[in-house]
Amino acid sequence: MQLEVIGVGGAGCRIADSIAAADSTGRSFVGDAFAFDVDSDEVTALSEVPVANRHRYGQTIDGGLEGDLQRGFSVGDAHVDELSRQLDRGQPSVADAFLVCLGLGGATGGGTAPALVANLKTLYDAPVYVLTTLPAKRELEVPTDDGDDPSRRPTQADPHPRPDGEHRPLAEENAVRTLERLEGRADAVICFDNEAWLRAGESLSEARGRLNREFATRVAAVFAATAGANDEQVDAESVVDANDVARIFGSRTDVITLGYGTQDVETDDGGSLLGLGLFTSKESVDTSAAVSAVETTISKALRGRLTLECEPSGADRALLLVGGPPAWLNRQAIADGRSLLETTTGSAEILSGDVPRPDGDGVFAIVALAGVGPASRLEQLRSETRPFERDRAGEDQ
Repeated sequence: MQLEVIGVGGAGCRIADSIAAADSTGRSFVGDAFAFDVDSDEVTALSEVPVANRHRYGQTIDGGLEGDLQRGFSVGDAHVDELSRQLDRGQPSVADAFLVCLGLGGATGGGTAPALVANLKTLYDAPVYVLTTLPAKRELEVPTDDGDDPSRRPTQADPHPRPDGEHRPLAEENAVRTLERLEGRADAVICFDNEAWLRAGESLSEARGRLNREFATRVAAVFAATAGANDEQVDAESVVDANDVARIFGSRTDVITLGYGTQDVETDDGGSLLGLGLFTSKESVDTSAAVSAVETTISKALRGRLTLECEPSGADRALLLVGGPPAWLNRQAIADGRSLLETTTGSAEILSGDVPRPDGDGVFAIVALAGVGPASRLEQLRSETRPFERDRAGEDQ
């Protein structure tokens, strides 16, 4: 499966950059990666997205959008054709799917992504999945005097300074409005809740890199497993492809959450004659150890922390992928894991696959729960956000 990965806005560009970095295992699922922002500093600060694919738009915007989502919608509508032309630098026509990345609390990504998603759906016959982060509560808090840190002390010009730019009082409202604008446009929305993943006392700027890597690791685990036929997948008993992902993710803007589990294992290639690399024997693994490793990783993926916390029983569909050194991928344990997923979700729409990784040193499991609801975090956002009149332009599908 080959993706066109598109980051929009500061947060979206950083997420796209993290996904491109995670796509460095030799099992490439990123066909092309792009970064679009109204802030030139954001696009130039990236490391993995090719320089030629970084584009600043809206050059007439002075000082950014400052959380003004309505203005963001206008900017997105005005520049969507320009951004679509930038994608011609890659190979969008052969992509199996598009992955549009954004932070839901911002005005740039939230304002531009709906128009871009709609345009991609018009131009190409491929699913468009939206990858989103939900704003953290501490972004809404008014910063206070930090005592000994002069850079954080209030001044007459700026009574509430926060040098890392975290204070975004409209973040939650913007998130809800953007989700509503994406409804009916995106095929699916994959969510990561920053609030649930922040550590005590940790600022968003301090955690940003870690959170993006956590999200990218899980996204890569899904899509790298479907990157296409290769020598490693020949021995897979059940290969999951782009059509399988589309079947589970759906096309009704369902919310997706991801669970992930890993366990290191001891690998042994069996040795070779006189250390010359001759007559290498197949790795031998104790069956009970292999079963335990698979069961443990599946349990961690299903019962551990999800990218968006929800009750698995509320999922309409689910995907299970288990990967690692081939000798450790016990088929019966994977089948039992699929049965566990069926029981837990109560859904018969379950797909599973194994992902042989001969060069791996651990077993991993990734669970994608689709059509989850109600997700308490999303319900909380909707209930706590002040009522507003939905923009009529955003209702046009």
